[in-house]
Amino acid sequence: MSSAKGKIVLMGSGELTATMVEVHKEILSSFGKTSKAVFLDTPAGFQLNADLLSKKASEYFQTRILHPLKIASFKSKKICTLFETEEACRILRESDFVLIGPGSPTYAVRQWLETPIPSILLSRIKAGGCLVAASAAALTVGRQTLPVYEIYKVGEPVHWAEGMDILGQFGFNLVVIPHWNNAEGGTHDTRFCYMGESRFRELESLLPENVSVLGLDEHTACIIDLGKNVFSIRGIGKGTLRAQGKEMIFKKGDCFSLDILRGIKTKKIESFKPPENTRNPDKLIESQDSFWSRVNGFRELFQNGIEEHSSEKMVSALLDLDSEVWKAHQDLETQEFISQAREVLRDMIVLIGSKLASCPRSAEMCLDPLVGTLIHLRERFRKEKKWYEADAIRDSLTKADIFIEDLNEGARWRLKQ
Repeated sequence: MSSAKGKIVLMGSGELTATMVEVHKEILSSFGKTSKAVFLDTPAGFQLNADLLSKKASEYFQTRILHPLKIASFKSKKICTLFETEEACRILRESDFVLIGPGSPTYAVRQWLETPIPSILLSRIKAGGCLVAASAAALTVGRQTLPVYEIYKVGEPVHWAEGMDILGQFGFNLVVIPHWNNAEGGTHDTRFCYMGESRFRELESLLPENVSVLGLDEHTACIIDLGKNVFSIRGIGKGTLRAQGKEMIFKKGDCFSLDILRGIKTKKIESFKPPENTRNPDKLIESQDSFWSRVNGFRELFQNGIEEHSSEKMVSALLDLDSEVWKAHQDLETQEFISQAREVLRDMIVLIGSKLASCPRSAEMCLDPLVGTLIHLRERFRKEKKWYEADAIRDSLTKADIFIEDLNEGARWRLKQ
């Protein structure tokens, strides 16, 4: 354990959102500009959009982190050829930073077991590299893995599946639960990674006494620095350690000895400097939660406007978010969160530009494919002397304020002014 030099970063969610930009940048900066960052696609390998997820990750790193991200593709033991498997392993062996994200944790573990991948990830961490396990992937690194899909979607009885136990190799007898504070259920409890309290209590009772639970809120990261023997919390939420009937909360800015995660009692490391802010820490966390709740609300309103072609909703969301960012400046909100909120605003503006660029520039351009086809059909009827059918097409277009002029070089159409 003492010889390990690298980092393990566990994320509750948001690995490809504005909230984790600074975390990725901070980690990559420690390796230098020539560091090799890799995305491993296995957890979503069974999904039809797996390649799109990889593309999204690559684009996110290129535009937000300003660092290239290579794809190590190992979707399945069954479909990958020997060459493809070896190529993925080669890319991983040469990496400094490996990101693994959404999908199915149990599927991922099944694919990785009996392959070189777990040992490669371990060797990279021991050599000083960094493994970022987010969302579904965070569930795989502990002693047990939570079968989220099987329980929440399929209705199987609560149970644990085998984990990769990468954390166990460094003395952590843990299971990791992302989406700790999930609230997507609305009218029903989806905390604790969609399990809800009653089911999760039952799951905890199935764990051996010496296994602890590390829960991570959404858009929250736990950075485990093995070289310095400390861990810290970043993002907008908190971390929760549950062990032997007791619960310990770690807020943003907190830094502790890794002995706590290993079950050894110790004191908080006071030398860590949290982000400068003179407000009460509890109030700060509450303020950040409220701030991001509003930002996400504006983003959702904007997305609804895009889908419904509602300019009113889109403009309202942009103006409201702009006001929120300005208010955050006045309220002395942390610069990190203001910067991330501005990135959300910029994304929304770019999306409007993309939508406008894909729209026809005039009604004529919009109608031309349809009207052109009808005129072509009318010309065929005229050549065949089917005057009734040809006139029916002309009359139908006229009723829609589309007028046809028959010229020597062919028919031409125009809209009523």
